[in-house]
Formats: sequence, C-alpha cells, structure tokens
Amino acid sequence: EIHKHFSMVVLPCFFYFEEVSVMISTRKLTISAMVVALYIVVLYITQSVSFGAYQIRIATSLYALAYAFPFLVIPMGIGNLISNFLFGGLGIFDMIGGFGVGVVTTGIIVGMRKLGLSAWWATLPIVFVPALCVPLWLSPLLGLPYWPLVLNLIVGQTIPAILGSVLVKALISRPSMAALLGAFK
Repeated sequence: EIHKHFSMVVLPCFFYFEEVSVMISTRKLTISAMVVALYIVVLYITQSVSFGAYQIRIATSLYALAYAFPFLVIPMGIGNLISNFLFGGLGIFDMIGGFGVGVVTTGIIVGMRKLGLSAWWATLPIVFVPALCVPLWLSPLLGLPYWPLVLNLIVGQTIPAILGSVLVKALISRPSMAALLGAFK
C-alpha cells in the first residue's frame, strides 16, 4: 500500500522536475543559439570596423550578456570562432584565439557577477582581455608591434564595453526579465 502511494506522489514529481530541467536546458540552448547568431550578424554588419589594427568590434558588447546568462561563456567563444572563420581571414590562430578570448572574457564577467559586482564592471574584461590577448597573434600575423596594437584595441573596445554594460543593466532592470533570469540562477 505504501509503495502504491509512493509511486503516485513521488514519480509524478520526478517527471515534473525532469521536464522542468529539460525545459530549462532547451531555453539555454535556444538563448545560446540566438546570441551566437546575433554575434555573427552584428559582426557581419560592422565588419569594416571590426578587424585590423583598430578593432571597434561592436559584437563583443554581447559578452556582457554572460552577466545575466552565465551559461553563455562557451557560446560566446563559439560565436567569435565562427565570425573569425567567416570574416576574419587570418586563419586558425585567429579562430582559436578568438574562441579563447570569448571564453576568458565572459568567464571573468560571470566571476564578477558571482562576487556581487555591478554589471558596470563587465566593461573591464571586455576592454582588457581582447586588448592584451588578441595582439599575441595579431602582432606576428600583421607584422605590427605588440604594445601599439594593445593601445589601439583598448581604444576600440571601449565603445563595445560601455554598450554591453548598458545593455545588461537595461535587461536586468526590466521586471519581465526577472522570471527568465531567476530560472537560470
């Protein structure tokens, strides 16, 4: 008799939680795919200013979304890898390097959130991780000195960093986002 009640109460709860878990995973996958696609589209539209010694890569403003959606760490790296493959023209080093920069930058942003820092702090990794890392392969590939490239990237990444932080602050302040964000904590 107890076994019958157990299966009537516990099993439906188990399947409910499994269904919720699948639903959350599906949402994460959907959001990840949309953000990767958005990264690629934004980079395509802004590619004239997104590559070269001065990089005002507006698409990197989307890195700040990892503050609200921590599961975007790997997808942001994938978005960067695909974009560098499609539009970069500098080969495998740029693709793999871009993936690494995307993952490290968004990973730091997630860490900042976990430390309780404001979304405004996301500007720092969006500026400095690409600025310090990208010249490691751009310098030898383009035959340009490392430190001038770093300075150029700091200047270029400032706009996307500010845009990204403004985007996240606007998102997390919207009441309609509270339920969605709460589902991923």
